[in-house]
Amino acid sequence: MNKSLLLASIVAALALTACGKKDEAPAVDAAASAAAPMVEAASDAAATAVDAAASAAAATTDAASNAMGAASDAAGQAVDAAKAAADKAVDATKEAADKAVDAVKK
Repeated sequence: MNKSLLLASIVAALALTACGKKDEAPAVDAAASAAAPMVEAASDAAATAVDAAASAAAATTDAASNAMGAASDAAGQAVDAAKAAADKAVDATKEAADKAVDAVKK
């Protein structure tokens, strides 16, 4: 944010210098000419920082999405395993009940 504020201040200063009276001394023009490459470099650095931040945000979003997908898959597998275990328990209980009924009949 400080870099953005500095860049905005420099751009505003250059705009005011460009729009001001032309009666200024040549030293001011030389200073403005000397500042122009610095402003361009600062602008390029700010653009690079914004691009890097956007890339990092996209990577974070992708990683979070992948993690959510993996968690969802794991939860689905756990549910399937629980259903299979419950089905086996029901079958075993029915089999035990049938054996108990047969034992009582004898």
